[in-house]
Amino acid sequence: MKNNNPNLPATEFAERRKQLMEMVGPDGIVIVPSASLLTRNRDAEFPFRQDSSFQYLTNFNEPSAVAVFIPEREEGEFILFCREKDPLTERWTGRMAGLEGAKADYQADDAFPIDDIDEILPGLLDRRETVHYSMGENTEFDQKVMSWVNTLKAQVRRGGHPPQEFISLDLILHDMRLYKTKAEIKLMKHAAKTSVKAHERAMTICEPGLNEGQLDAEFLHAFRWDGMVPAYTSIVGGGENACVLHYIDNNEVLNDGDLVLIDAGAEYHCYASDITRTFPVNGKFSEPQRQIYQLVLDSQYASIEASQPGNTWDAPHSAAVEVISKGLIELGLLEGDLESVIESGAYREFFMHKTGHWLGLDVHDVGDYKIDDEWRVLEAGMVLTVEPGIYISPSDTVDKKWWNIGVRIEDDVVITRKGNEVLTGALIKEVADIEALMAKGQAARGG
Repeated sequence: MKNNNPNLPATEFAERRKQLMEMVGPDGIVIVPSASLLTRNRDAEFPFRQDSSFQYLTNFNEPSAVAVFIPEREEGEFILFCREKDPLTERWTGRMAGLEGAKADYQADDAFPIDDIDEILPGLLDRRETVHYSMGENTEFDQKVMSWVNTLKAQVRRGGHPPQEFISLDLILHDMRLYKTKAEIKLMKHAAKTSVKAHERAMTICEPGLNEGQLDAEFLHAFRWDGMVPAYTSIVGGGENACVLHYIDNNEVLNDGDLVLIDAGAEYHCYASDITRTFPVNGKFSEPQRQIYQLVLDSQYASIEASQPGNTWDAPHSAAVEVISKGLIELGLLEGDLESVIESGAYREFFMHKTGHWLGLDVHDVGDYKIDDEWRVLEAGMVLTVEPGIYISPSDTVDKKWWNIGVRIEDDVVITRKGNEVLTGALIKEVADIEALMAKGQAARGG
């Protein structure tokens, strides 16, 4: 079986494992289970997607596997439990690496049948002082880990030496994953490129009378065409649906005069992109729509500018809050001076979420946002989204001209040593550019 991620060399995974084991120390052991197949209904399963941490360390894209890392083990530090090759199973569900493939193609030092793990794992735990494992994420596997430790405890009078401490693997691994290498960023750029094309296509074909699901289908087509999958369930919300932050029904008609908000991104070899654009269904912003849209865009520019090495995680959000609050006051949607509006949180009536999140192997990637209760400092290699928004639902206290205007603009930003790079910057977002592209699409359709 060939390496399933050709753009990340085997040496990168080996370096990750080396770094992990150096941080764990010679007395520790690391246990990481793979993802499991999930049943959709009866005999149908959801498409398999590997656990992100397991993927990060092994590149092994099969279910029913467990990776064990034992620093300074003489027989080899990387052990993989996996399914044995079985011709009948392969005939039904595809090729398997098997024990030999685990070693030859994925650099495991030892490979054992997953069915033998209950017999072998307790022995690997013997005389290891600490177990590094993400307890609480998989209840069934938690019980297995405890059963292996208890098996060893029962052998104490015969010389068994069970581990004395459990340490959350997240403490080490999440921090490792937070800093992206050049090779990882290359994958994210590739995912971003496909996502940009898909968003452009949606703007080009959009017109009143289409269904939200039809635009959603364009993204699925674009992602699959380029050998990718959706990084998350796409949001395609027209009109009032654009004001529902995590709207995913994507099944209503797009009406003339409304805005449509699309939050959709491709995943390439498990690495995510995450883009949101908002545009008029008929190709022309109304004046109230344009005013709100421009305010969100201005806040996003300010937020991206604040996404600099040395600034804190909260700096981009604070920048967006200031611009949006000032603009909402000027438009008459909020009352009071800027300081009081920000201090009271009055802006949250229209801008109720944070301005971004980490991005990587998970679309909401791992990594602490605070260290010792202080906002984390942004550093080179971190990738975050920048996505301010304004959402105005019908209300007796809001002029009707603003009703059902929901706008979010989102890009993916990598922090560099000297500043930042917008990975999704090729996708247009200026009002004039959006209207020009949509007009071109209308002309091509004979509209």
